[in-house]
Amino acid sequence: MTEHIQYSAEKDALILLDQRYLPNREDWFECKTTDDICFALVVMVVRGAPAIGVTAAYGCYLAGREVQGMDGDWKDNLEKKLDQIHDARPTAVNLRWAVREMRRIWKEAGDVSLEELLNTWLERAKQIHVDDITMCEAIGYYGNEVIEDGDTIMTHCNAGALATAGYGTALGVVRGAIDFGKKKVSVIANETRPFLQGARLTAYELHKDGIPVKVACDNACALLMKRGLVDKVVVGADRITANGDAVNKIGTFGVAVLAERFGVPFYVAAPQYTIDTETPTGDDVPIEDRDPKEVTHIGDHRIPPEGVEVYNLAFDPTPNELIAGIITERGILRPPYSESIKELFEKYPNGCEDAQALKKW
Repeated sequence: MTEHIQYSAEKDALILLDQRYLPNREDWFECKTTDDICFALVVMVVRGAPAIGVTAAYGCYLAGREVQGMDGDWKDNLEKKLDQIHDARPTAVNLRWAVREMRRIWKEAGDVSLEELLNTWLERAKQIHVDDITMCEAIGYYGNEVIEDGDTIMTHCNAGALATAGYGTALGVVRGAIDFGKKKVSVIANETRPFLQGARLTAYELHKDGIPVKVACDNACALLMKRGLVDKVVVGADRITANGDAVNKIGTFGVAVLAERFGVPFYVAAPQYTIDTETPTGDDVPIEDRDPKEVTHIGDHRIPPEGVEVYNLAFDPTPNELIAGIITERGILRPPYSESIKELFEKYPNGCEDAQALKKW
């Protein structure tokens, strides 16, 4: 599943499968401007840290196209557009990585015309797009080793093909067990309130691929684990900090606590560029507080009484001591994570720039 993010040369636009309406209908959202990109990111037309990064990379290019028709100095105008994309959402580090990457290219290019810069940016965005799929396949390749034939794997939120450019991180591990290990596995997809990414998106793409999946209420985790129905937990991450804390969709922390209580190995799957070595711990990560209507309403129907306030914190940090391993495209990191993360970046300082060298199958 790779068609959900498409660059159209004919329209000079980024075409996104609108994930707000899945699984009931497949609508497409067209991005031609910075506002379009930021809207798609904020309201979750597209979501999932790697997919956000790919979208932001194309967004920088589209921002450049937009400033071509503006008055004033194009460099100043473009800087403002890049800031707008950079600040669209606070938690997923891949978004800021993509904007920094485009700024790095701009700086290194020196005194170039806007048209020359945009040609370079578009090619880099396309490469980031392709590389993300390769990295997720590599995550599946390495993740296969922690999965046994017959395992039932619990996931939280959607860290599948839809959350990336294709293949997926947590679901990449599931697919890797099937593709590389030739193993039979099944998935329990936690529904993931309030936006229901597990029930809507994880179930959608696994069912579409013929991978056995059952949806469970978020508050069923303890009983399912107590009954021995969960062999492994594999989740994605929107940011992993320098000490190995993993910030993921709200509720992940609770799943990790239960996994420790019942002796279920808990893994995080994410590409290297989701690791933020500049942020010390998960408690230092800004947590997005989203629109209360996501909690108060299902469609147009209000659930709590009018006037009752709600919490809608979108993410929580899972402490590193609850994580059995961090599955990356370079292999599986093990505790102590401060050391294994430091060693990873010492060995591969450029992150995903040489992603095409990853393939071993």
